[in-house]
Amino acid sequence: MRKRTEPISLEHEHCVASGSPSSGSAAAALDADCRLKQNLRLAGKGPAEPPCCASDAGMKRALGRRKGLWFRLRKILLCVLGFYIAIPFLVKLCPGIQAKLIFLNFVRVPYFIDLKKPQDQGLNHTCNYYLQPEEDVTIGVWHTIPAVWWKNAQGKDQMWYEDALASSHPIILYLHGNAGTRGGDHRVELYKVLSSLGYHVVTFDYRGWGDSVGTPSERGMTYDALHVFDWIKARSGDNPVYIWGHSLGTGVATNLVRRLCERETPPDALILESPFTNIREEAKSHPFSVIYRYFPGFDWFFLDPITSSGIKFANDENVKHISCPLLILHAEDDPVVPFQLGRKLYNIAAPSRSFRDFKVQFIPFHSDLGYRHKYIYKSPELPRILREFLGKLEPERQH
Repeated sequence: MRKRTEPISLEHEHCVASGSPSSGSAAAALDADCRLKQNLRLAGKGPAEPPCCASDAGMKRALGRRKGLWFRLRKILLCVLGFYIAIPFLVKLCPGIQAKLIFLNFVRVPYFIDLKKPQDQGLNHTCNYYLQPEEDVTIGVWHTIPAVWWKNAQGKDQMWYEDALASSHPIILYLHGNAGTRGGDHRVELYKVLSSLGYHVVTFDYRGWGDSVGTPSERGMTYDALHVFDWIKARSGDNPVYIWGHSLGTGVATNLVRRLCERETPPDALILESPFTNIREEAKSHPFSVIYRYFPGFDWFFLDPITSSGIKFANDENVKHISCPLLILHAEDDPVVPFQLGRKLYNIAAPSRSFRDFKVQFIPFHSDLGYRHKYIYKSPELPRILREFLGKLEPERQH
């Protein structure tokens, strides 16, 4: 057996070496089988490793991106937190910041209007002029005459407008709120409504607002209003003069009327639109204070600097010293001065002894009407409300 296998093995090797057809095809088949096995082995090892490596690299890149994103987000959050904490200390150290935020006299809207030309705002029966309450203080004034006179007013000068105050038409001194100027859109619309009802409307920008010269302060604003009131009374004869304050202007209005009552020259009526009780309660209720309302020491950080700046606008105290008819108008959906502050002011004024001989009325406007903070002028009921409240105080209209 041993001898027979050796020749066969030798013969096979010889055939392979000699390259005969039968042996060549067998060798080729064997080589192909070897290459196939080798490829299968490579296919089992080689391609399996690269996906694993690629997956690891992809995960590392994704984790790197996440870490970078989280780092940036954390940095932003820390900056916001630092800014949030720093603001109360900044306000406390610089009380003037609070004063600017209350007055907002640096916000002039609408922009790019010429206050010397009220006709550009659709007031073609309005005259612009300037008064000087104090040295180095000049205030810009608009006087809109009753709409029935608009044709006669064309081309007339300031003297004609001043003389017109003595006509038998009542006069409203309008005291606007913070921000903007006497040319603000909603203010202009109110002038038009009141003018169409037969009123003279005299309005002005406090010192530091619009084109008026001076530095804003509660005392200065009140003195400006007093000066304009006296200027009107010197020209109006026996015509009724009503004072209308809106928003922050209600604080100026009650300051003014209290002073007028103390010197025994009260106006014929006081109208407060969207009033508050006092500036501290209004600041605490203002939407801008929401993010700090529950901040530890809120009163000390934010409200005390207002008081230390001499800003009070204490409507709740002033109404106790006012002796003239009082009308309060407030929309339930007012987002700036909460409706409950207007109601609270009425509840303080109504039982006050100073009003025992005078009418005190509160008119709410339902939230469905959408009048919010400054659109009560749109109410179709406003003419009736004014007519019924002012009643016999208004003389007969001359048409």
